[in-house]
Amino acid sequence: MSKFFATPVRDASTAIADYFVPANAPFSCLVKKGESVRIVDLEGQQAVDTLFYRADDFSERYSSQDTLRVQGSAYVSTGTKLISSEGNLMLTVTADTCGRHDTSAGACSCEANTVRFGHQVKYLHACRENFVIEVMKHGMSKRDVVPNINFFMNVPVEPSGELAIVDGISGPGDYVELKAEMDVLLVISNCPQINNPCNGFNPTPIQVLVFAGEEG
Repeated sequence: MSKFFATPVRDASTAIADYFVPANAPFSCLVKKGESVRIVDLEGQQAVDTLFYRADDFSERYSSQDTLRVQGSAYVSTGTKLISSEGNLMLTVTADTCGRHDTSAGACSCEANTVRFGHQVKYLHACRENFVIEVMKHGMSKRDVVPNINFFMNVPVEPSGELAIVDGISGPGDYVELKAEMDVLLVISNCPQINNPCNGFNPTPIQVLVFAGEEG
């Protein structure tokens, strides 16, 4: 698989924070302006549902619509500028060894799983529930969960215009790295979906690394 490095590869040992996120779990951390965050798919084919909020005003958050509009592309990859609901630049994707990431299909939920896969899956854990659990730790609620990025999730656009969820293209150790252009709260649902191939039907853990800014 071709690589898409846009910045020199940094040694993980130089990270100022190193988090292990188990399969199926929610996670959040603060990433300050100038710092970079690297999300690592440790075993491959693991979708990582991700949201960003302005750290000092959670009412400003990642906007998938504005991000797609500004860049004029259906996918997120190296060079993509992540735009907020207020039209401000939140983060820039500086390195990507996978190639493309979805920001259209949204997060799985118990309700959506029931519609897509049947009532027998109604009580399986889902990303929307993970997001709610995690944002509540920061004083937010279900109303604050908005359309997200799905890092490492392979969602081709069919000729009909419909979205398909197919086998992921990320391999073990693939990562995406983003530079924070403002202080942001990173919120992750390490996707627990087992009813479609976005996780290879086997959810696995991920790693999140934070690197200091150039002056850090």
